[in-house]
Amino acid sequence: MQLIGPTDQDIADEIDVLMKLLPLTNANVLELGCGTAEKTRELAEKTPLAHIVAAEVDPQAHAKNIELGALPKIEFATFGAEAIDAPDNTFDIVLMFKSLHHVPLDLLDQALAEISRVLKPGGLAYISEPVFAGDFNEVLRLFHDESVVRQAAFEAVKKTVADSRLVLEREYFFKNRVTLKHFGQFEKGVMAATHTEHILTPELIAQVRNKFESYGNPAQGYTFLTPNRVDLLKKTAS
Repeated sequence: MQLIGPTDQDIADEIDVLMKLLPLTNANVLELGCGTAEKTRELAEKTPLAHIVAAEVDPQAHAKNIELGALPKIEFATFGAEAIDAPDNTFDIVLMFKSLHHVPLDLLDQALAEISRVLKPGGLAYISEPVFAGDFNEVLRLFHDESVVRQAAFEAVKKTVADSRLVLEREYFFKNRVTLKHFGQFEKGVMAATHTEHILTPELIAQVRNKFESYGNPAQGYTFLTPNRVDLLKKTAS
């Protein structure tokens, strides 16, 4: 297993990657750390899955999801990956989009054990994590350096595979394109995210703005190619 993939990678939307790697037809799916559920809704609309439970621990994000009202095929829930509120052998697929490294470090092994527990035999866990590299990361690390937690998440997955709790089916690296019109979008969508409390002084915000704006211009916008790693894990049938 590799923490950082090859230089030459596909540029793709994550939903397209997911549809390429996973058997979603009539699947019963659990998404852990769904945030404000943009990918959840897109997944439910674009794929033939049967049902998706979208879980989020952040109370503000969960409240916003509930306000959306009833959505076809989607059920919102509030629990963390380390304490999944579901019986054993419930789901065909478990998804984590950039959320494993948000699990407390001392609970990472427990979270992966829980994922294994709720997967059906033969079921798949799709764990997508951001790679600590690239221009977008150079902006992010100024106020939120995730090098330690991302490394810990990777090591926890490696340990789970080494212990044969889950089998590595495939490791896939890709880059997705993030395009923003102005710094305000980054400030609202990333710096003000409610799942993490950032200590932001006016001086630090100015530093982040300057770094962000060095990667584009107001006329054309700001585009980043962000590297990702997908670990596709399978629960053995035994």
